[in-house]
Amino acid sequence: MVKAKVYIFEKQFDGFPKSGDLKIIEEELPPIKDGEFLAEAVYLSVDPYMRARAQFLKLGEPFIGFQIAKICESKNPEFPCGKHVLGFFGWRTHTISNGIHPEKDRKSTLIPDELNDLPLSLSLGVLGRPGNSAYFGFLEICKPKEGETVVVSGASGAVGSIVGQIAKIKGCKVIGIAGSDEKCKWITNELGFDHAINYKTEDVDAVLRKLSPEGIDCYFDNVGGEISSTVIHHLKKFGRVSICGAISGYNETSKVKSIYRPIISNELTLEGFLVARWVDRWDEGIKQNLKWIKEGKLKYRETITEGFENMFTAFTDMLSGKNFGKAVVKV
Repeated sequence: MVKAKVYIFEKQFDGFPKSGDLKIIEEELPPIKDGEFLAEAVYLSVDPYMRARAQFLKLGEPFIGFQIAKICESKNPEFPCGKHVLGFFGWRTHTISNGIHPEKDRKSTLIPDELNDLPLSLSLGVLGRPGNSAYFGFLEICKPKEGETVVVSGASGAVGSIVGQIAKIKGCKVIGIAGSDEKCKWITNELGFDHAINYKTEDVDAVLRKLSPEGIDCYFDNVGGEISSTVIHHLKKFGRVSICGAISGYNETSKVKSIYRPIISNELTLEGFLVARWVDRWDEGIKQNLKWIKEGKLKYRETITEGFENMFTAFTDMLSGKNFGKAVVKV
């Protein structure tokens, strides 16, 4: 019998997640049946959406998330032994699956061979959901034009760091907003952003007025809150906003200006999205991002935490903004 270690959602989060909210248990897995396969986790993802969706999860169940796992045993010809699979298996070391999921964007898929010598973990980041969130969420909603000004919040994260680079590929002026001088240097010196704003030490409103006195055309929003309210006041007429996330829900709101005046007076387009909207075009985003990587136009960075027992620490570190690029746990 194979024993799996599993993080169980023990207690609903009250504010910032606490260590007692999840607990690790062991469970014995039964023999696999026809059509099933057994997979052992290699890399697991930690993402902001996990915190947002926790309120809808049932207590006592495994905590949610994608992982890359190696197929150890199989009675399913579509998932042969020795291959690696991307699956929505949750926070667990071993999983029995048939590869099927009721939501199309969560069904199991084999890691494509064309990754070649690139890290497997990229299928959780730039060559996975975050990369496709950047690709589709920016290009399909913001519809950037050459010469336009684009602002990206959460610019050093898994999605924002890719959005800014795609905007540069499309010939835009890019301003990134991040939470430390080190992150600001990374997105400008390494990723090619034109400017960076440290929202913790600089006045975002004043700096935007200086960097883009005529206003901005597109805003890719990963954080929400006060930062987004400030940025929206700088959008030009017919500006576009792609809303990917709102990780800064804990921000103070007492000083936030109403966003409705600029939305109405400048006839803005704001659109939220779930990347599953483009599941039927999934390979398009992955192949294009891979092509840009191989051409040297798209760079990536991962913050890798070692050890399954450190999943929760990696999760809270990510929520605290300690990661550069994609946060991943290596088992």
